[in-house]
This record gives sequence, C-alpha cells and structure tokens, in this order.
Amino acid sequence: MMAGWIGRLVENFYRFAAIGYVPRELFERRCPSPADLPGRTGPLHIEIVSHCWNYSRLLKFQLSSLLLSPPRETQVTMTVVYSPEDQGTDDLLSFFGRQAVPNVTWNWVPIDKRSVFRRAIGRNLRAKQTTADWIFFTDCDQMFCRDSLDTLGRELQGRRDLLVFPRVTHCSDRISDPAEIVVDTPDADSPHIVSADLNRFQPILNHKAIGPLQIFHGDVARQVGYCEAIPFYQRPVERWQKTYEDRVVRWLVGTHGVPIDVPHIYRIEHHHKGRYESRKTPAWMNAILSNAGRTDLMAKFRRRAADEAGSAAAVSGPTATPGDIPKPDASTPGRSSSTGLEPLPHRRAG
Repeated sequence: MMAGWIGRLVENFYRFAAIGYVPRELFERRCPSPADLPGRTGPLHIEIVSHCWNYSRLLKFQLSSLLLSPPRETQVTMTVVYSPEDQGTDDLLSFFGRQAVPNVTWNWVPIDKRSVFRRAIGRNLRAKQTTADWIFFTDCDQMFCRDSLDTLGRELQGRRDLLVFPRVTHCSDRISDPAEIVVDTPDADSPHIVSADLNRFQPILNHKAIGPLQIFHGDVARQVGYCEAIPFYQRPVERWQKTYEDRVVRWLVGTHGVPIDVPHIYRIEHHHKGRYESRKTPAWMNAILSNAGRTDLMAKFRRRAADEAGSAAAVSGPTATPGDIPKPDASTPGRSSSTGLEPLPHRRAG
C-alpha cells in the first residue's frame, strides 16, 4: 500500500515538473540542439514503434495498412513491442511475419509483460537501439494509409528538428467492435488482413506531439532515449499504466514538437480498452473511464442542460433566432484538451 502511494506521489511530481515548473536540466543534459543534428536527405529509413497488449483486434488494422499501402520511396521498419503471454498478438505477429512487403521490415520485440505495461520501457529500448533516421512512436490503433509514409519521408528531408508530429490526423467515431469499420477483407483466406472504411473518420488538428504522434530525430533518440534519465519510468509494473511519460519526454527534450503535413494517418477510437483487462474494473465502466467516454458523458449532460434552458426560455419569453446568435471566430482556437487535439472544424477529441 505504501509503495503504491509513493509511486503516485512520484508520478505526480513528474507530471507537475512536465508543466514547466521544474528545470528539465536537473534531469536531462544530453539533449542536442537542432543545429547539432544532421539534416539527412535521400531515401530515409523510418522506424515505427507500437506497443500491444490485448489489442490484436486493432493491431491488425495497422499492420494491414502497411501491407496494403507499402511505401515506395521510404524504408520502414515496423516494430511491435509485446509480451508472448498475449496469445492473440503473438499469433497475429506470426502471420504478418510471413508476409513479404516491399520496403517494410517486420521487427517483433518480445519482452516481459511487466515491462510492456510501462510503455516508456519499450520505447526507450527502441530509441537506444534504432538505426533509423527517424523513429515514429505511435499506438497500435493507428493506420498509415495510401501515400502517408512516402509523404512523411519527403517532409523529413533535411530536417534538423528534435521532434515533429503530423499536423492533421483522422479519427473515427468511437466503436465497440472493430468489425463495424471493416469495409473489405482483401483475402478471404487471411482474415488478419483488413481494410477500414475511411469515410468513418474525421480530420483532427493536433497542437503538439501527443503519445501516438511522436516522431524523433534518430540521433536524439539514440542520445537521450525515451525518459531514460528518469528511473521511475524504466521500472516494470504489475499492470498497464497511464502513459504520462508522453508529456514528460517532451519536457525532457524541451519542445512540444514541430507540426508537419502528412496525410492519410487514421486512428480508431474504441470503447473497450483491452490493455486494462487485468484491472478489476467492471466492464460496463470502461467506456466511462476512458477519455472519449467522459467526453460523451459530459456532452449528454450539456445537451440535457441546453434542453432545460430552452424549455425555461420558452415559458419566460421568446428565444433568439439562429440569425441572432453570433458565430464563433474560427481563427481563435478553443480551449485545448489534455491530449492537445482540436477538431476540424467543430469536433473536439477527448
């Protein structure tokens, strides 16, 4: 019990520090400046790093997107950090490992599940070991469709930024079953290969390099790792942890990232959080406990409040017509969410 309280206090300290109240140099002094980084050109090597625990039903969309839309100009290493105890993911990786994809190298990294549960451990492992020009830390519910990876390779030509991120991505409505968005299974004999209905996704504007959109210069990754300077984030844990280290790593390198334009990156929003299955939480509460679930819940309360206000106004007097209501200034961004997402133009992500 005491260890749990101490852990929460330590994590809260780093969350507080990441806001900017603590000088990052107290923990990390190895980070190079952009001027010291090489601006590599020509065909680039990009490593994509995903973690997967009980998410094979979503990971197959990500791996399928590379198989169905392989890059032509960019060399890609697709890395998945997982635990062999997750049988569904192990079987899925065995299948994709047998598929030859032009310009794509599969790289499966099995580690103990206690290390999978602290995502910074696997990310740090790959950051230190990568040979790529750039390393893209993402989530396994994200797809790279059409020419996204080749466009990314062109956008990264000659860049010396420490950290970049896609300015716009596309996000689906929240789904309960991934089958809801399957538009095609190209090979009936291979149900692991699936294609999603991209019409179910809406564009989202990103303001910073959130957890699934962190693209580090390879030299930065090799030099400072991923929260390597903070031992707390390198200790295995007994269950999946909230990924607050996504913010801490931005604090350690001193930037929220530089936005770049990369099309056709899609993220699947989903109710059921498979990575939390080891927690003793009633299944019906998962949607409420998720960020998106809380957003939907609050939206229901707001609609109810608006309806009640409208009813009260109808009793007391006439209401304004739509033409009387001033439109918001589209040039002024709304309040940023905790994830750094803003919708285009009106939908806000949780």
